[in-house]
Amino acid sequence: MIKFFVFFLIINFGALALGGWLMDNGPMTEWYLQLNKAPWTPPGWVFGVAWTTIMICFSIYLAQLFSFEVNVKIVLLFALQVFLNIIWNYIFFNKHLILLGLIVLIMLTVLILYFFFNFNQGKISYYRFFLLPYILWLFVAFSLNAYILIYNK
Repeated sequence: MIKFFVFFLIINFGALALGGWLMDNGPMTEWYLQLNKAPWTPPGWVFGVAWTTIMICFSIYLAQLFSFEVNVKIVLLFALQVFLNIIWNYIFFNKHLILLGLIVLIMLTVLILYFFFNFNQGKISYYRFFLLPYILWLFVAFSLNAYILIYNK
């Protein structure tokens, strides 16, 4: 379990770092600063705290899941999650493709909900609640992205 936890911490925080690199100075660019953003947009530091919490919880969940069940489907779903999580930064901040960013967030949310509802047998059933911070944050991210799409024509 500890080996899996450390492994997933490295993968998940590595994905965050890669996403941050692809984002470049996205939140500090004139394009982003000039957008009409949702009134509930949190200050920048909240994003770091949220993603740190999410990735620790997600790593705990994955360590448990992979300790009890590993198959090609789970590995591919996890890889897709990593890809979607990384690519949103590039799509949104570098390419300014707000609608496509929203679609990526929807896909990511559906995927994490799939993990929550479909991998919950036995001992892993309680660990699925470690996905709740991720799910909640994805709903927040969806609302922020959707607001930008709607109010920036």
